[in-house]
Amino acid sequence: MLHNPPATPARVAPAPPYRSRLLRHESRMAYAFISPAMILFLIFTLLPAVFAFFLSFTNYDILSPIKWVGLANYQRLMTDDLFRRGVLNVAYYALLYVPLMIALSLSLGLALNRKRPGMALFRTLFYLPAVTSSIAAATVWTWMFQKNYGVVNQTLDVFGITGPNWLASSDSAMYAIVIVTLWQGLGSNIIIYLAGLSGVPTYLYEAAALDGASPWQQFRYITVPALRTTTFFVVFMSLIGAFQLFDQAYVMTQGGPGYATTTAVYQIYSNGFTQLRMGYASAQAFVLAIAILCVSLISMRLNRDSGLG
Repeated sequence: MLHNPPATPARVAPAPPYRSRLLRHESRMAYAFISPAMILFLIFTLLPAVFAFFLSFTNYDILSPIKWVGLANYQRLMTDDLFRRGVLNVAYYALLYVPLMIALSLSLGLALNRKRPGMALFRTLFYLPAVTSSIAAATVWTWMFQKNYGVVNQTLDVFGITGPNWLASSDSAMYAIVIVTLWQGLGSNIIIYLAGLSGVPTYLYEAAALDGASPWQQFRYITVPALRTTTFFVVFMSLIGAFQLFDQAYVMTQGGPGYATTTAVYQIYSNGFTQLRMGYASAQAFVLAIAILCVSLISMRLNRDSGLG
């Protein structure tokens, strides 16, 4: 009985020496190009974050030596009514801001997506607030919201409406901040929706029109499903922005009146840089970071379960 000799594995030819030298050179160049960004990230982001995490377990006021207190700062957060009020304010702000942002940016995106003369100019005008300084914009809007001589109340008077004392009333201060942040954030989200609308095939609308679908039916059964991923991204970024609300609350109301507009980030600033309670402010910052992380993970899970990812 004849036995075939065992097959020898195929040998892979080694890479030519010049190719190995080229790959090593490309690797060195890649590390050389990314090293400045990595060094800056290490110095100005990673190391401060690590140090802040350490400070969250200490009592530190800059003027005195660091004192280790363990979990005392985190335990204090559990009974801090002001911190709880800030969390509720952020939740209330997000409940107002996110749906309005989605509705307005999608509506304006649909309007600006039409092929009409002057659309490029209108797109530019709507995007201009996004590139303005948030501090400067909040300062201007503070004057516009003045009760007696502000532009907002004077405009309402034309229609026979008596405007409230926007920034001095706990009932209307948060609404004023929502208006300002909507005005400044619409431009970026309109651009995102325009990019999403450009990816919707036009033949779908043509086929739907031939089948007798109304504009509302085309929007419901074609536009909305096609923009699910875009809408998820806008919602996700708007939620993160809501958690990080600070500039407008700081400039326009200083967290008032009666803590009606105080937010988590405003409390971090107040504790850290006004009252010099760096350890407690660091603990608040990490609780906020964990909250943003949880929202991000939940959003990505919902995105994956809905088949959008």
